[in-house]
Amino acid sequence: MFRHFALLFVGLIAITACGTGANGGANAAPAAPAAQPAAPAAAAPAHAWALGADYLLIDPRVPTTTGDKIEVVEVFSYACPHCAHFQPFIDELKAKLPANAQLVLIPAVFNPTWEPYARAFYAAKSMGVLDKTHQALFDALHRDHLPISDMQSLAGFYAGFGVNAASFQSTASSFVVDSQLARGNQLVHDYGVSATPTLIVNGKYRVEMNSEKHIGPPEAIDIVLQLVKQESAAHK
Repeated sequence: MFRHFALLFVGLIAITACGTGANGGANAAPAAPAAQPAAPAAAAPAHAWALGADYLLIDPRVPTTTGDKIEVVEVFSYACPHCAHFQPFIDELKAKLPANAQLVLIPAVFNPTWEPYARAFYAAKSMGVLDKTHQALFDALHRDHLPISDMQSLAGFYAGFGVNAASFQSTASSFVVDSQLARGNQLVHDYGVSATPTLIVNGKYRVEMNSEKHIGPPEAIDIVLQLVKQESAAHK
């Protein structure tokens, strides 16, 4: 089992995250090829994950946006190669969440080169094409290394999915997207997130990947599922 996790760390997280100090865009050389194999199932740990050691408390708690459902947030960026590596695990997490929990995506903007991708996310969501373009944009950037780095090239990418390029650019620069971007940036700050990908559970807990603590993608998913179960029990 240990050998399995050791190999996983070497293959997937030579560097565990893209942080606030990152100055490269999506077309900077990634840490490893962003192939998209099926995510391996997260193995059950032999111990319970511990607050402070394996995940962190957010104080004060950040209000959620999912009503009565437990909110699970992924803070990510299309510009981050580690988020591309992590995407199969997010798909796994989404499939494993109970009916009383909901996954929410928030794009981070740690430097100016990341803003076009955040705007593209909100525009794609507004225009109803996010489900069919989310994985595709990761693939285009980190598998195919296409030169997509500004709003014009992003509009061309989304046009390939039936979106009018001019309408896309108009939506991406609209007041609505400006407001969503500002709100997302505030949430990332309030969560205390400094690297992507990072997971937030119910506005209360921050789960970060850390090779020194032996927390990689499978472990992060397992921690989140434990916290969702914990939050579900607390609401009964």
